[in-house]
Amino acid sequence: MAPSTEVLDGGWGWVIVVASFMAQLLAYGSPQSVGVLYPEWLHAFQEGKGMTAWVGSLVAGVGLIASPICSACVDNFGARPVTIFSGIMVAGGLMLSAFAPNVQFLMFSYGIVVGLGCGLVYAATLTITCQYFDKRRGLALGIVTTGTSVGAFIYATAQNELIVLFGLDGCLLIIGAIALNLMACAGFMRPLNMPGYYLKQKAALERNTEEQLFEKPPLDDLKITAGSTSTTAEKTLTVKELLITIDAKDKAVQTEKKKGGFLDGLTIMKVIKTKQQAYCKYMHSMYEILQDQAMVTFCIAIFLFSLGAFPPVLFIEDVAQTEGLIEEVSVIPLVSISAIASCVGKLVLGMLVDIKWINGIHLYAFTMFAAGVALLLIPSTKTYLGLQILSVVLGFFSGNWSLTSYITTTIVGLDRLTQAHGILMFFGGFGIMLGPPVVGWFFDWTQSYDLAFYFSGGCVELGAFILFLLNLPCWNRKHSQNERPDVHYTSNCDKVASVA
Repeated sequence: MAPSTEVLDGGWGWVIVVASFMAQLLAYGSPQSVGVLYPEWLHAFQEGKGMTAWVGSLVAGVGLIASPICSACVDNFGARPVTIFSGIMVAGGLMLSAFAPNVQFLMFSYGIVVGLGCGLVYAATLTITCQYFDKRRGLALGIVTTGTSVGAFIYATAQNELIVLFGLDGCLLIIGAIALNLMACAGFMRPLNMPGYYLKQKAALERNTEEQLFEKPPLDDLKITAGSTSTTAEKTLTVKELLITIDAKDKAVQTEKKKGGFLDGLTIMKVIKTKQQAYCKYMHSMYEILQDQAMVTFCIAIFLFSLGAFPPVLFIEDVAQTEGLIEEVSVIPLVSISAIASCVGKLVLGMLVDIKWINGIHLYAFTMFAAGVALLLIPSTKTYLGLQILSVVLGFFSGNWSLTSYITTTIVGLDRLTQAHGILMFFGGFGIMLGPPVVGWFFDWTQSYDLAFYFSGGCVELGAFILFLLNLPCWNRKHSQNERPDVHYTSNCDKVASVA
């Protein structure tokens, strides 16, 4: 049943926005500021930078790569149960990391467990927000998604102070305990639509009860006279619901099942054939999406940008300490500066792309170009102030992640947004997972970050030129894609869950 328009765009929806904002803040605060923890892990475990970097890359990439699974969980079980379960995963993974004996264990507890928990939170919060908003959905989603940046800003400073006061293990235990408040946030996520799992359970229960009614009619319970009060309200309500919800087709199937097992086999074969047809149709749609030149170039650009632009989040603090620009992490770490700049970038770039004469793909290519220049300037920066300025520039243009859904809709249309965005997130997650280990291996090989950041900047610049040049009218085979379509939001939350 579609939600009533009376409950959309206001009322309890703003409570949902606050709860979702806090959920993303609590879940992503530590993973987004993992650069503060990285030098501590290097000192504690005495492993190479490439090996240790896998922890930060996994926690950021696993949630993106597993986004289809996370979306399916939200679609079947609802936002509230998924958020409660993700709170247990995030808190448990953080607390378990406090007892990690080596980096390999940390890759599992912090990288995979916490990463999957964050992916579940992201899918749940975006889905429940879209259920409550229609006309103001863009504003609501913008507020909710800034929770990750605000969380990174707060947690970077908080983790730094907690490490000084209680050590690395105490910091992880305290942060894990705070993450349990995710379950409190889930309490406010009142669903408007019954999730798929409960609908299936209800249908199965009604079908079984219906079968019992037709096989053994409870005459005493159904026999109601004008003066009879023996039938309880519960039984009366059950019979009434059954009479209303009986499906004629379902009834016919149940009757045919009693005649023999042959029809059961035919029914099973029909279901299998239907599933195969749906799967083939889905794969054909994926193939058509990947035939689009603009979509392929955007996937390549997302991969190269993730490969090159994510490592500074993890390594920037270690760069400052390795170069002797600062002895220890500052009171306001570089990660915090980058996070708040990213928050501003998401809002500003989101407003710019709404201007009719601005091409979304070209705007994204420009943000990649500017971020690549900042990366190439890091090796030549010899002051801490210079690193702070470059962190602001990188953070601001890294806010281009807010443009991905809009650009995807522009390229493939709203009907294929689910599949296309899932493909993009896979490429992005794959790049994020590979980026930090590659940069770490460059340092282990050369004992300097210079070559590593030249590589990162080169990847981002290459992606920017590919995206820009191959989407010019003279190269693009589908000229109509460059025209700005009217984007109409939909209330179909299945699409929104997959986008998450």
